Amino acid sequence: MLISAPASGQGKTTITAALAYHHRQQGRKVRVFKTGPDFIDPQILAHASGQPVYQLDLWMMGEAHCRELLYRAAGEAEVILIEGVMGLYDGDSSSADLAQTLGVPVAVVIDAQGMAQTFAAVAYGLANYRPQLPFAGVIANKVGSQGHAKLLEEALPETMPLLAAMAKDQAVGLPSRHLGLLQADEIGDLDQRLARAAELLNSLAPCRLPEPVAFEAIETKPLPQLLTGKRIAVARDGAFSFIYQANLDCLQAMGAELKFFSPLADHSLLEADSVYLPGGYPELHLQTLADNLAMKQALREHHEAGKPIYAECGGFLYLLESLVDKEGNSVAMVGLLSGSARMQSRLVNLGMHSLQLEQGEIRGHSFHHSQLETAMAPLTLSTPQRNRSHSEGFYRSGRLQASYLHNYFPFNPQVAAGFF
Repeated sequence: MLISAPASGQGKTTITAALAYHHRQQGRKVRVFKTGPDFIDPQILAHASGQPVYQLDLWMMGEAHCRELLYRAAGEAEVILIEGVMGLYDGDSSSADLAQTLGVPVAVVIDAQGMAQTFAAVAYGLANYRPQLPFAGVIANKVGSQGHAKLLEEALPETMPLLAAMAKDQAVGLPSRHLGLLQADEIGDLDQRLARAAELLNSLAPCRLPEPVAFEAIETKPLPQLLTGKRIAVARDGAFSFIYQANLDCLQAMGAELKFFSPLADHSLLEADSVYLPGGYPELHLQTLADNLAMKQALREHHEAGKPIYAECGGFLYLLESLVDKEGNSVAMVGLLSGSARMQSRLVNLGMHSLQLEQGEIRGHSFHHSQLETAMAPLTLSTPQRNRSHSEGFYRSGRLQASYLHNYFPFNPQVAAGFF
């Protein structure tokens, strides 16, 4: 089922993680997906389910690929949960669009504190706003008591089940920062929070599942072996952790060998043909990155040897001459790209983007709080999906390619192979 809500902040991630943890504790195999281009929620959901979490987005990935991922998951798991994005009907490619296109039943999470019969009215409106939407039922969050849960359930139409009711408890909330929740490895008591949340799911009413769903078989063609024999060094640590699992799978399916390293902790670069510097939170680790002179030199030597480097967002910032925090403190970065970036108190760009390169189109998204200051001329500009977003420059220097974009490799594996 797809877990949605009337709006952001209703508890979708907490409820989805609690459901995954609960069913895993019951001995069921659980797979979780996240609607839209999100890196942080999937870390929490992967921790809860014990399995990697993949994205589902009709525009960025295409319907056929979404169907392929769901069919593959259905062959491995007994419970599939999809966390929605924003409110159920929000956005140009909404959670409702995804559920309706793929035939996945929707469960809506509603924050029930301070509500009684109006809870049912909100649920009824969400279920009937688009009559053809497959609707499974309702999950009440922040419920005051067993009596409150009973009141909410009695107010619902007979055809609309209360699938779960979670009692209000501050111990299960997930801490956040400017891009969303804290990363999973930053929440020291995450296991305790998840266990408590799973316990609360069954404390007021029995936790129920919707009717089973069947997925049609999907035929897939093997990817071209464009990266056979290539070893790619992938940065992965507290500063660089925004990586689609599907991107890693795509590189491996094209024949690449992946090795992981930490620009924060390692003082030498792995022996590799190419380097992948994904996004993350370099601004939270400025001094550590600046002080690791050996790693910066290793990346320069890799570039000078004519070997490919591909960098996205946080990885892109790391390759600039300097990065400035919100207090105005400037630290030296790798210096392979001229210019600097300055952290802002407000979001600078957000949205889906299409990028056209020699091998064709690739799609991804932009989401950053830093402002680039550079005299570099971009190789090309991305095309935003929406007018509210602005284009992002794609930069190339020798065999180094970088931008703010988080690109989704399976959309066009040929373009992805070209990065490495």
